[in-house]
Amino acid sequence: MARTQLGARVDEDVAELARKRAADLGLSVGDYLARLVQDDTSGLRARAVDAAARFLAEHQDLFDEAEEAQLPPRGARAA
Repeated sequence: MARTQLGARVDEDVAELARKRAADLGLSVGDYLARLVQDDTSGLRARAVDAAARFLAEHQDLFDEAEEAQLPPRGARAA
């Protein structure tokens, strides 16, 4: 498949995040961005977000219990 060069201007912090994540995945920045676009347009990202939302909704009670266990007892005062 022929490759086309694109240009985009982003904030330096976004560019650095893209560089670091691409390196973490062993990809060039161009290949990383291509993967993001393919995932987004194929619906993969939306399905992943939906699955995560269902998981959180299903297990919200467990997350609430864990969070409450980390809170100081009611009525306790900071020294």
